Amino acid sequence: MLQQTTTVTVVAYWRAFRERWPTIKSLAAAPLEDVLHAWQGLGYYARARNLHACARCVVAIHGGRFPADEAALRRLPGIGDYTAAAIAAIAYDLPAVPVDGNVVRVLTRVHAVEAPLPAARAAVARLAQALVAAERPGDFAQALMDLGATVCTPRRARCGACPWQHNCAVHQRSGVPESYPRSAPAVAKPTRWGVVFWAERQDGTVLVRRRPPRGLLGGMIEFPSTPWRDAAWTAAEAVTIAPAAAHWVPLPGSLRHTFTHFHLRLDVLHGRCFAAGSSEAAGAGEPRWVAPADFPALALPTLMKKVAKLATAADRSSLLPLEPYES
Repeated sequence: MLQQTTTVTVVAYWRAFRERWPTIKSLAAAPLEDVLHAWQGLGYYARARNLHACARCVVAIHGGRFPADEAALRRLPGIGDYTAAAIAAIAYDLPAVPVDGNVVRVLTRVHAVEAPLPAARAAVARLAQALVAAERPGDFAQALMDLGATVCTPRRARCGACPWQHNCAVHQRSGVPESYPRSAPAVAKPTRWGVVFWAERQDGTVLVRRRPPRGLLGGMIEFPSTPWRDAAWTAAEAVTIAPAAAHWVPLPGSLRHTFTHFHLRLDVLHGRCFAAGSSEAAGAGEPRWVAPADFPALALPTLMKKVAKLATAADRSSLLPLEPYES
């Protein structure tokens, strides 16, 4: 059910994207802010930035058409070996085999590759190159991916329906196909800590800023915070780099969020503010005051939406009265 829900969600985003930016040129002409806003909720925001940068390169360098050359494709922003091979084979029918997770699963089972992932990927890439089809490479590439998606599945592989069962090393030795590809021992994700500053003025507006264009959540809008580090912050430490002069009060509760490589725990400090200051926390990310009613128009990642929900729902009976502010 989770897989089905996720697929439906992505399809909805895809349709909305195509309706808003139906061509490479229209996407290239769009402000990055609009692209990030349309992407919010999907995660992996580097993909949105790369998609936008790629569109601009295709328009500026290649006249609005993707190059029909695998090496040239790899030079475009956000396009690696898999995507370049997929475009080359499927769009241009060039001899290439895109290696996605499905293809990795098929080839590690057919050849009984014992090396665990991710170390096995180099060997799988070489095995895939040996399969490059001279005729209809696009159809072959899609068939190989479909084989992994529908027959050679992660669980309950349908070996009896597989056209390669008699050539599959794992199947021939009566192994357990579900045990391939081999996995390296799981490594526990580390936890990082941070403090978010919910800086609020007398008129109810809240301080926001834009994150740096590169890196995690790059280019997205956030509420100012301390750096995220491997040790918890005390409130006394955090306020030394607060983005504005204020009386800072910890809000009850904390947030937990998980990224691909680490867990994050955030505490929130509420501040009755005079005006924005200049500090490490404010950074150079265009800090500005925004009314909560206007948050939906911002490119807020899911993490920051959690912050807004906690801050707006918190009991504020212990907070001091608002002070006058300077605009």
